[in-house]
Amino acid sequence: MEDLVKKLEEQISFLQNEISQMSDELYSQQKEVSVLKKQVSNVEKRINELESRDEAGMVMIDKKPPHY
Repeated sequence: MEDLVKKLEEQISFLQNEISQMSDELYSQQKEVSVLKKQVSNVEKRINELESRDEAGMVMIDKKPPHY
């Protein structure tokens, strides 16, 4: 009986350690996803800004040339 209890305690300890490691990894990934979402948002804003500018020498893809 004592061996069974000892074995179960070892398994519980192992599982607690695994859960802790998984939790730490999940937290790290969530932080990284948050940073990446911000970067994507910034890139989208920058692209929109560049597309909306009508600088000399730039051909706007969505606009028809003036002779149409």
